[in-house]
Amino acid sequence: MHRRAFVSLAAAPVLAACAHRDEAAAALAQADQAIGASRLNTVRFTASGSGATFGQAFLPGNEWPLITIPSFVRVMDYENGAMREDSVRVRAEPSGGGALPLMGQGEQRVSAWVRGDRAWNVTGTTAQAAPVALEQRLHDLWTTPHGVIRAAMRRPATLRMQEGLKVVSFTEPGLYRATVYIDPDGLVQGVESVMPNPVTGDTPVTATYSGWKDWGGVMFPSRIIQMAGGNPVLDVRVKEVQGNVAAGIDVPAEVAGFREKVDVQKVADGVWFFGGGSHNSVLVEFADHLMLIESPLYDGRAQAVIAQARELVPNKPLRYVVNSHHHFDHAGGLRAAAASGATLVVSELARPWYEKTFATANTVHPDAFAQARRAVTFEGVDKQRIFSDGTRTVHMQYIEDSPHAQGFMMAWLPRERLLVEADAFTPPPPNTPPPTRPSLLNLNLLDNVQRLGYSVDRILPLHGRVVPYADLRTAARM
Repeated sequence: MHRRAFVSLAAAPVLAACAHRDEAAAALAQADQAIGASRLNTVRFTASGSGATFGQAFLPGNEWPLITIPSFVRVMDYENGAMREDSVRVRAEPSGGGALPLMGQGEQRVSAWVRGDRAWNVTGTTAQAAPVALEQRLHDLWTTPHGVIRAAMRRPATLRMQEGLKVVSFTEPGLYRATVYIDPDGLVQGVESVMPNPVTGDTPVTATYSGWKDWGGVMFPSRIIQMAGGNPVLDVRVKEVQGNVAAGIDVPAEVAGFREKVDVQKVADGVWFFGGGSHNSVLVEFADHLMLIESPLYDGRAQAVIAQARELVPNKPLRYVVNSHHHFDHAGGLRAAAASGATLVVSELARPWYEKTFATANTVHPDAFAQARRAVTFEGVDKQRIFSDGTRTVHMQYIEDSPHAQGFMMAWLPRERLLVEADAFTPPPPNTPPPTRPSLLNLNLLDNVQRLGYSVDRILPLHGRVVPYADLRTAARM
């Protein structure tokens, strides 16, 4: 995938403008007739190409890590507001985050679903709710060529002309703002939109659609390019298109009934491990305040975790919320933490990027931070910082030389001999045989612990379960 800047169609001079809704409706009707948007209840297409892992940059503010996508299948069900995406993804560069195996160590198979107000992932026969992905997946569904025309026809829209293109703008309340570029033949050439994001606030997204042709009665583009947050995320060439196929996208019972829950495990006096989801947090009690290590994912998870902390220790304020690193799944709850009045402790490497990022509000779908109207306070950690009240001590320490991220931090509680870390080691289920090939992330974490001379008893991972330190040594075959 070429790293190139997307040249916004909106950057060209506007030759004429027209805000009459009837003219916008006429432009949309022409596009509907040309591509058959209202005649297609479902569309399925297969493709392959390249992309990038959104929100998982090696350095804060850098481009997303590149991947190859040998297989990509989407089914869009416009009648039911549903979509399924199945893909195979392989790393194309050695550094950066995401759940993909490290470069040269295999592929990741992703099955991502959404319907209505529910999003979920499927692994084998197991469905797991993914509420953090809801807005992005609905955005992707309704900014496809057929989806965006159907959506625009439902909403008040405006029209202007630009270099021979009909430019239609509208808002899908709470989901996105969009501008659609339609050529003289009624074909959708591009969509520029703004969607909400738990980390970056109002986030610009662009999609370009080219090489339109008739695929056995279905008009569909041959190439799709998408950028999000200013960086490429998808570039695929379409191989097959089918219209009005059976979609079969139904919300599983376990997803329909999902509610955020926080499982509490006391691991030491004044130290609690918060599980119950895909991402964990750790609460540490000091003499006159609390520290929360990690506020992940999105407002819903973060608010549940903060409420649990206040319930456990109601007489002390939550003064600090510590972020292990800048990847979006681990940083997605920081806005909610700032809304609560906590100081956000981040790596000094990431602090300027966070300050700039938090200056962009979520206006499309106002979040807790936007509603609280609070100023946010960041404090940086430059490689190491010690928090202590004389009885309790927490060391925040960079994990040096990790391929996962820079400014990557772990927490060390020396008196309790507890290590808190994210992504460097995710314990497998009990009785899982050791890997045939040790992970570079595991080896790197072990090297850092040994370099610092930590005498660790247990690991409190921010994914997975609490385990003895020996489990890391076993995984690293040491």
